[in-house]
Amino acid sequence: MSRFGLFALVPMFLMLGGAGEPTSVSRAFGNTIVSTYPDAREARLWLAPTGSYTALGPAGDHSRGQWKIRGSKLCLRQVKPVTPPFFHYCTPIPSEDQWSTKAVTGETIQVRLVQGAPTIGR
Repeated sequence: MSRFGLFALVPMFLMLGGAGEPTSVSRAFGNTIVSTYPDAREARLWLAPTGSYTALGPAGDHSRGQWKIRGSKLCLRQVKPVTPPFFHYCTPIPSEDQWSTKAVTGETIQVRLVQGAPTIGR
């Protein structure tokens, strides 16, 4: 994933659940977080209870990293492909299940949680 790939996935994290409570992220475990771009490209994200994540970007690029809850925010740090140590992103965790938001590129994307986490593409 390019160094901007992580930021393209960030809006997917916004739909994980309630008010930044650590347990709210657990809704994503075993499921797939999907962001759909205007041109129908999709990015997928899988969070693990161990604090790791794997992702498939909209261009088909794979990445993985670590996530943590800091206060009322979910923070991500990509570890493969390698990025500088300061390259991370934190975002508030609202309670919505599905909504529109802006990608880093400025595009409006649709974000949703999909039941199940297939191993294909991970």
